[in-house]
Amino acid sequence: MLRSLLLASAAAVLATPAHADDTPPNPPAAATAPADSASDDNGQQANQGNEIIVTAPIEHSEQDVLAGTSVVSGEELTRDLKPTIGETLEHQPGVSATSFGPNASRPILRGFQGDRIRVLSDGIGSIDVSNTSADHAVIIDPLLAERIEVLRGPSALLFGSSAVGGVVNVIDRRIPRSVPEKGYRLDGIATYGSAANERSVAGAGDAAVGSHFVVHADASYTKSDDLHVGGYVLTPSARAAALAAAAGPTLPDDPDFAAAAALKDKLPNSGGETWTAGVGAALITDGGNIGVSYSHYDSLYGVPIRYATESGQEQEAPRLDVVQNRYDLRAEVDTGDGILKQIRLRAAAADYRHYELEEDGAIGTAFYNNGLEGRVELVQAKRGGWSGASGVQFFDRNFNVVGDEAFLPRNETVQTGFFTLQQFDFGGLKAEGGLRYETTSLDAKTLDGDLRFFGGKRDFQTLSGSLGASYGIADGWRIGVNLSRTARAPSAEELFANGPHAGTESYVLGNPDFRVEKSWGVEATLHGHSDVFNLDGSVYYNWFSNFIYDAQVSQSVCEAAAAPSGRDVDLPCFQNLQADARYYGAELDLSAKVAEIGGTTINVDGLGDYVHAEISGVGPAPRIPPLRVLGGIEAQSDKVNGRLEVEHVFDQHRLAAFETPTDGYTMVNASVALTPFNGNRTSFTLSANNLFDVDARRHSSYLKDFAPLAGRDIRLTVRLAI
Repeated sequence: MLRSLLLASAAAVLATPAHADDTPPNPPAAATAPADSASDDNGQQANQGNEIIVTAPIEHSEQDVLAGTSVVSGEELTRDLKPTIGETLEHQPGVSATSFGPNASRPILRGFQGDRIRVLSDGIGSIDVSNTSADHAVIIDPLLAERIEVLRGPSALLFGSSAVGGVVNVIDRRIPRSVPEKGYRLDGIATYGSAANERSVAGAGDAAVGSHFVVHADASYTKSDDLHVGGYVLTPSARAAALAAAAGPTLPDDPDFAAAAALKDKLPNSGGETWTAGVGAALITDGGNIGVSYSHYDSLYGVPIRYATESGQEQEAPRLDVVQNRYDLRAEVDTGDGILKQIRLRAAAADYRHYELEEDGAIGTAFYNNGLEGRVELVQAKRGGWSGASGVQFFDRNFNVVGDEAFLPRNETVQTGFFTLQQFDFGGLKAEGGLRYETTSLDAKTLDGDLRFFGGKRDFQTLSGSLGASYGIADGWRIGVNLSRTARAPSAEELFANGPHAGTESYVLGNPDFRVEKSWGVEATLHGHSDVFNLDGSVYYNWFSNFIYDAQVSQSVCEAAAAPSGRDVDLPCFQNLQADARYYGAELDLSAKVAEIGGTTINVDGLGDYVHAEISGVGPAPRIPPLRVLGGIEAQSDKVNGRLEVEHVFDQHRLAAFETPTDGYTMVNASVALTPFNGNRTSFTLSANNLFDVDARRHSSYLKDFAPLAGRDIRLTVRLAI
C-alpha cells in the first residue's frame, strides 16, 4: 500500500508545475510555519495565542486547541536548548524530565513517561529504545530542531494509543518543504556550556537545483565532560548509609563506600560525545511534494553511577555506545477542492543498536532494534465549518537484547491503527472528535529450551475516542472541555521482561498475562489572548483501570522467576503490576505586557503545574513530579532581549513504598540575547542557569539520590542564518 501510494504521489507531483516561492501553498502536517517564521519569533508574548499548531493534520491556532499545548521555537528554543529533548522542554507547563544524567533525559508529560507518551521526529516515532529504560537516550538531536510542539487531547490519538500522556514532536528541515527564495539557505549554531565543559556545533543547508528541486545537508557534534553539580553527589540519607556501610563489615569486592559518600562538585561517568549527519532531497511543486532523507546518529555516553550504600550491593559504571541509521520519506499530493484536500504519506525505517560497555570497554549487553513506521492521512476539504482527516498508521518493531544481562527475549511488535479527527467550527462554538481503532500483536520469540524468559504471543484490539468543545465567552476568551476514553495494549517490556538491567540497577519482571490498560479522562481549559496578555489554563482528571506500574517486591518473587534459568538475583526486584489508578492535576501559563519604554517592551510571565497520582489500594504512584511554579520578567526590543526568571520546585513527600523524599529547590536563571544585524537573523545568547549553584534533584528521576541536576551553567550560544 505504501509503495503504491508513493508511486501515485510521485506521478502527481511530476505532473504539476514548479512552485518557486519560499512557502508552499499548503503547509504540510508536522511542518513548521514558513521557513523564516521561527526566526521572527523574538519572544513577544502577545503573539503566542496565534501560534499555529501543525503537528496534527488539521492546522489550527494554539488558542483553539482543546487541551494543553506548548510550542517552543525561535529565541525561546535557542535559550532553552540542551543536549536532550527532556531538558530542552523542562520549562514548559506540565513537562518534566527523566533526568538520567545529562545525556539521557526523556520528557515526562503530566507525570506520564515511558510508553505513555510518544516522542516524534517530524511526525514519526524516534525508532529507538528510549521507552524501554530511562538510561536510553532519545535518538533526536535538539541542535537541529526548528520547532518543538507538545500536543495533548483528541489530536494526540492520531499518533498512537501510547500517547495517553501526549505527543512531543521535534520538527526539523531534513526533508525540505520549500524552495529557498535566494536559491540557498544556511543555518548554524554553536554552544558552550560551562557545567559540563559542553562544546556543540551544528549546521544545516538547503540549495535549490533548478526551480523545483531542493537538496539538504546537516551535521552536528557535541562533546561534554563530567557534569558539575551544586554540592554532594549523594543525598544526605544516601551518604549516611554509605558511611555506615564503610564503618561496618564489608565483603572483599565491595566498593569504597567512604569515597562515594565524599563525592561532590562533579558527577562521575556523566560525560559523552555525539555526532550526527544527514542528507535529504525534495521535489516541490504547486501540486504537492515528495522527499527522502538519510541520517546517521552516533553517540558514546556515560550513565551516572547508582552507588552501592550497603555491603553486597552491585555497583556499575556503564557507558552506552549508540548507533542509528535512519531513512525517511514524505509525500503530499494536493487534490483540489473536492472531497479531499490533500493526501499525505509519511514513513521511516531505522536500524538501531547500542552496546552497554563494562568499565574495561568490553560489551556487556547489546540492544538491537529494527523498526518501520508509516502513516497515510486523507485530509478532507473544508465544507462550511466542517473539516477533518482520517488515515491509517503501521508500526513494526523487531527488538532483541543479547548478553548476560539481557532482560527481554527477542520480540516483535506489529501495530496497525485506523484513525479519524473531525472538527466543527460554528463561530463561537467549536467542537472536535477523534477516534482510533488499533490492533497490536506482540510475539516473544524464545528459543527452544531457553528458560530465561516468558514466551508466547499476545494480540490486542483497542478502541480509543475523544470528544471536546470550546466556546468563546468574550473577545479573545474561550473555555472548553474535553472527554476521552483511551485503551493501550501493554508493551513487550511490560509483558515479557525477566532479568537484570545494569542501567537502572534493578531486576525487572513483567507479566505476560496483562490486560489492556483503559482510562477515562476529562479536561477543562481556559484560553485568553489579547495584544497585552496571554493565559492558558487547564485542569484534568484521569481514571485508569488495569493501570500498569512498577513496584519493588520481595526478592523471592524474582528468585522464583529466575530459578528455571539458574540466574542469581543480586539486584533489587521490581515487578510490573496492574491496578486501578487516578491521575489529576492542573497547569497554568500566563504572560502580560506591563510597560513600554521607548522601543523596549517589559513583559512578565509565570507558569505552574501540579499532578497527583494514586494507585488504588497501593498508594502514591512512583516518580511523580511535585508542585512547581516559575516566574519571569523580560525586556524585549528589536536588538536586545533580557530575561530573569525564578523557578521553585516544592518538596515531594507523597512517596511510593520504595522511594525516598525529595527536597525542594529554587533556581534563578538569567539570559541576554542580541540580534545586532539588520535583515540578518544571526543572534548571540548568553545565559546563566542555576545562577546560585543550588543542589537540585528531580523526584521523577530513577537516579535522583545519586545524580543531581546541573549546578551553575554559563552558556554562550551563537546562531547564524543566511
